[in-house]
Amino acid sequence: MKALQWQGVNKLAVGDVPDPEIRNAGDVIVKVKRSVTCGSDLHLLGGYIPFMERGDVLGHEFIGEVVETGSEVRNHRVGDRVVVSSFIACGKCYFCEQRLFSLCDNGNTNPAITETLWGQAPGGCFGYSHAMGGNPGSHAEYIRVPFADVGAFTVPDAVTDERALFASDSASTGWMGADLGGVQRGDVVAVWGAGAVGQMAARAAVLLGADRVVVIDRYENRLHQVEKYAGAETLNYENTDVEAELRERSGGRGPDVCIEAVGMEAHTPGPQFLYDQVKQQLRLQTDRPAAVRDAIHACRKGGSVFVLGVYAGFVDKFPLGALMNKGLTVRGAQMHGQRYIPMLLDRMAKGELITEHLATHTMPLAEAPKGYRMFKDKEDDCVRAVFLPN
Repeated sequence: MKALQWQGVNKLAVGDVPDPEIRNAGDVIVKVKRSVTCGSDLHLLGGYIPFMERGDVLGHEFIGEVVETGSEVRNHRVGDRVVVSSFIACGKCYFCEQRLFSLCDNGNTNPAITETLWGQAPGGCFGYSHAMGGNPGSHAEYIRVPFADVGAFTVPDAVTDERALFASDSASTGWMGADLGGVQRGDVVAVWGAGAVGQMAARAAVLLGADRVVVIDRYENRLHQVEKYAGAETLNYENTDVEAELRERSGGRGPDVCIEAVGMEAHTPGPQFLYDQVKQQLRLQTDRPAAVRDAIHACRKGGSVFVLGVYAGFVDKFPLGALMNKGLTVRGAQMHGQRYIPMLLDRMAKGELITEHLATHTMPLAEAPKGYRMFKDKEDDCVRAVFLPN
């Protein structure tokens, strides 16, 4: 079958790979209908996560049709239209029982790397390096889905492929940031990043009852989407003093909840961007933490900061003093998709959660390298590129 393969730093190609096969009784094989780029994939493409091998298949956000099932699969039949959580979880271990699905003890079949890096291993993820299990990704004609009764969800007839696609990762991740960040009715919430995840976090905060939600970015097309589809306010950080403006919009205190949805390649105005970029390129730090620093400084005393952006290792100039002395609660996680996808599909069916506007460019899988270039360079106001493998 055809699939998009990582061939080296900033090198992608569509090539032939073996068809997936049922390996365990709980597996299903899915014929991929749509898969989509993600900002976290750019970290793989740029070589910032060093556990890729030439030929690895990328992609972790997808929707498709079940074409084969293992003998113990109970929730799915051939022909079912399913959206699949990007993180793989068994549903039975301690962490799955706590609904912390991305921390599953059995989803990552190659835990040694992350145990060395972080002390313990999170779960596995489709198409996201050998540190996360080395699972072939979704930018392919077919994909094997382990623990399918736990991680795959039948899509209601009322929800289109274009809308349901983003339940796989973007909407689940964004909703988790608002939920586990502790958004309450009447809160003021600030979100750094107006990509798909940031937009979904903002929409989640609105639906959870926040009084004001403000999204910070520098791309006007994305900020326009925030206003139109998330129902939130916006700030262009290149045109204003963000911290001062957030104070003004929160009664002088600062936001109650700050959600960082940018990740390890954050941009920021001023000399600190060059400082972080040089240190990252020289591998003196693995991540650029500008957005996290801004969120910690802007958050009100006693508030909550949730880190949604992907980070790999170590950062410099982390404001630990501000975190401690302001009494902040800081959390982070990879997405617990199994926890949120059924609810999100229901909201999608009711029209409360709209996502198809994120798919600004749709193209055949054969053009995926072009799609990633457009996505990375923001060509033609690309927010997300969607691929049609079949």
